[in-house]
Amino acid sequence: MPRDHVGMDLGASVTTRQQYVARRAFAVGDAAESQGGVVHRDQLRGMDVGRNVIRNEVAARRWTVVGRKSIQIGSGPLTPVARLWVAVWECATGAVLDGASSLLASGLTGFEPSVIDLSVPGQERYRVNEGTRVTVRRQLARATRAGLPRSTIEVAMIRAAQLAASDRQAALLICLPVQQRLTASSRLLAAWSGVRRSPRRAHIDLVIKDVCDGAHSLGELDFGRFSRAVGLPQPARQAVRRGPSGRIYLDVRFHNGLVVEVDGAHHLVGFNPVDDALRANAVTLDAQLVLRIPVLGLRLEPAAFMTQVVHAHRLLQARATAW
Repeated sequence: MPRDHVGMDLGASVTTRQQYVARRAFAVGDAAESQGGVVHRDQLRGMDVGRNVIRNEVAARRWTVVGRKSIQIGSGPLTPVARLWVAVWECATGAVLDGASSLLASGLTGFEPSVIDLSVPGQERYRVNEGTRVTVRRQLARATRAGLPRSTIEVAMIRAAQLAASDRQAALLICLPVQQRLTASSRLLAAWSGVRRSPRRAHIDLVIKDVCDGAHSLGELDFGRFSRAVGLPQPARQAVRRGPSGRIYLDVRFHNGLVVEVDGAHHLVGFNPVDDALRANAVTLDAQLVLRIPVLGLRLEPAAFMTQVVHAHRLLQARATAW
């Protein structure tokens, strides 16, 4: 074979090899990008990336070993999404994110858990790694969506409340997903109806019904009970006043003009905050004092809110006496 022909074959071979390496690098990068910068060793194996390649990339500090199964494509601190992937991979084959961690993977904002919660199926071997909390469950209720393995939103909400550090935090983890429209009240109520035993059952039951505006919500009737407990007179409920756009219904009104609006979860939906503000302003301009109390405020901080009501009531009484 002529020398130039040999050279041509070698050049073609090199070019083919370079193309193959480039395609493989692109595939690895694409997988890592969708997972916060990390890949599983099984994924690398499926892309024909062997141990020698991994060893060379790590030695060159282009990749970083972050667990028995997890490789970071790059270096530096892991992204929040990468930490969730690594937690799942390093725990067990069938592990899923659960509780607040599952909610984060589903798009929840406004809450940062102190640990990553994971659930694993019974009889499966697992590892509890630093920064994780693992619960063995008979049913995982795994979400069917692509991406991070995780529990369904409604199940994750209930489990997040069960694992919360306090009743207040439990209520927050039920409120936030509903407020951020990650789920619907009907789905949450359906999931809760199937729970037979639960830590904090009484508290979670009340909060879910409050958030979903269920039949046992705290409202004007309950506010009347709180008023009696602090020595206030019985207020009128659903008092009618004339506003700029027609009749206004006030949740609670005392004889001296103090108005208290008890806001359920529906007050946060759509144009309701605008309508509520217009109504409150109209009542205030009519020389009345308006206090707003979220229904969960009465659940979590009844003493603090009723102290404000008592203070406002005494203030109006003093003004009336002075006049």
